[in-house]
Amino acid sequence: MKYEYTTKGTCAQKIFLEIDNDKIKNIIFYGGCSGNLKGICSIVKGMNIYEVIDKLKGIKCGNKSTS
Repeated sequence: MKYEYTTKGTCAQKIFLEIDNDKIKNIIFYGGCSGNLKGICSIVKGMNIYEVIDKLKGIKCGNKSTS
């Protein structure tokens, strides 16, 4: 299933996800730091979505309360 998520309070404006059986098949960020986001995409591809949420939840960007 494909999803499009519009972010709030982050550098990336949108996240495009393709998920199959709770695993991330593809992920693309629109906007934000290209190098960092390409790294994140590479790392989380193939991972269980709930594992990714657990690992990334609460990580802040500078003084922002977003993760």
